[in-house]
Amino acid sequence: MNNKSFKLGLLSFILMLSFHVNAQEGMPKGWKVGSQAYTFKLFSLEETLEKLNSIGVKYVELYPGQRISKTGDATTDFTTITADGKAKIKALLKKYDIEAVGYGVVNASDEDLPKLFDFAKEMGIGILTSEAKPNQFDQIEKLCEEYQIKVALHNHPVPSYYWHPEVAKRLLDGRSDLMGVCADIGHWVRSGLNPVDCLRQLEGRVISLHIKDLNKFGIREAHDLPWGTGNSNVAGVLHELHRQGFEGAFSAEYEHNWENNLPDVEESIAYFKRVAAQL
Repeated sequence: MNNKSFKLGLLSFILMLSFHVNAQEGMPKGWKVGSQAYTFKLFSLEETLEKLNSIGVKYVELYPGQRISKTGDATTDFTTITADGKAKIKALLKKYDIEAVGYGVVNASDEDLPKLFDFAKEMGIGILTSEAKPNQFDQIEKLCEEYQIKVALHNHPVPSYYWHPEVAKRLLDGRSDLMGVCADIGHWVRSGLNPVDCLRQLEGRVISLHIKDLNKFGIREAHDLPWGTGNSNVAGVLHELHRQGFEGAFSAEYEHNWENNLPDVEESIAYFKRVAAQL
């Protein structure tokens, strides 16, 4: 075999191996499964990223107010963060090979909205998760178009403003495609709503998701369980999103067993990947 043939053969083998690895991953196009940093609110962002890296997670949604480092009081709050703080976050993300896909839940005054978008742009964040007031939508829509950053309306349980999907659907009618929802399926379950039905109502507007699988349906005090073992019908949610052709980020927001929930997150993401591989 001459040198040229050897190189061609090696290239073919590498391409075949790459295809095999991607096929094994089994993830539908554009799906990114990671964690909301709030899952680890008892820990710093540095510790959060260290934990996620240890289980192979590549995506995180940041939230305002988390301490950045194991030592020190500086936080991820966009209104107070310094240039050094932003540089530290970037360095930590690079160190642990994790992409920050979103930031929230965050609300801002009219005066602070441009600063919020500046922060997201500088940090390379493409989604702002918010429960913004409807009277801010004109300004937000202009900023979304200017910065090419998405804003996803988040739902907390009843009686919060966006608890029912019809509210967001109505308010987003006619708005930019850069405006949509962050579907928190656990809060729908707490509110006695079927997550799959809610997603159908919001088809075309789902930007991202917070995934929770809860031990009780229609009970505000319900708590998280590993995905696939609760009442949120996570498998049904994934099938519906696949039907819709959804592309975007899924964040585990595990608000239970706070001091040692990493094994639950790992089990949940493994379940997600098993279901996704069958779609």
